[in-house]
Amino acid sequence: MKSLSIILPAKNEAAALRGLLPRLREAAPDAEIIVVDDGSTDDTRELCASHAITCLSSPYSMGNGAAIKRGARAAGGDILVFMDGDGQHDPADIARLLQHLEQGYDMVVGARDWESQAGVGRGVANTIYNWLATRMTGHAILDLTSGFRAVKARQFREFLHLLPNGFSYPTTSTMAFFRSAYPVAYMPIKAAKRIGHSHIRPLRDGVRFLLIIFKIATLYSPLKLFAPASAVFFLLGLINYAWTFLHEGRLTNMSTLLWSASVIVFLIGLVSEQITALTYKARD
Repeated sequence: MKSLSIILPAKNEAAALRGLLPRLREAAPDAEIIVVDDGSTDDTRELCASHAITCLSSPYSMGNGAAIKRGARAAGGDILVFMDGDGQHDPADIARLLQHLEQGYDMVVGARDWESQAGVGRGVANTIYNWLATRMTGHAILDLTSGFRAVKARQFREFLHLLPNGFSYPTTSTMAFFRSAYPVAYMPIKAAKRIGHSHIRPLRDGVRFLLIIFKIATLYSPLKLFAPASAVFFLLGLINYAWTFLHEGRLTNMSTLLWSASVIVFLIGLVSEQITALTYKARD
């Protein structure tokens, strides 16, 4: 029977962990439970000690992704379950994740419905991410950014070098699994309202969310992003040339500039595609 490790990144989540840890132990009595304390200033460490839970503490905050990587390295289980430490995820759903994993999948993600989204803005952003990732991969992606997932440890550790230290580890790991032809499944879940305050700030993290969109493409197939952009520049150059030729009877510098940009963007995509392939090949 495969062993199980449950990893919870936590930064000042003692209020949620106080009720979550007993429920987690009840739902998975034989599992290794690891709380990765990301520089908390509350009583997270003391709380874990009182429940005989392993706590990996950092002297300062290094980010949600860094906590995930640290927990994955320390875990001894063949199966890793990641869940947020803020009380949003129901420990009873772990058994359902594992049932899907036994059907031949390498990753099973808990997919939130619209009512479980943390606000309209986050819901709209996640809908855009899901749509774009689905178009890129050709597979239906129901919740790209969910932090509640079960994975096979060996496959997940292949991509630790790709995971960022910030909040976008779910996006990175999902696209990496699809890129490497590891099957991924989605299981509907209900996420509760988090306990405490979110560490995400819309204004501060707006650029980060925008970069996630580009990461979706570059982690899977950069050409699928750069080739359409190249085509747009080429068509703009063609339209500009047709206009100036009809009205002025000549080729302008703007048309030449747009066509040059088309070639450059396409070549950047081609080089990115090769770099992406080498990145994955190096870990095969």
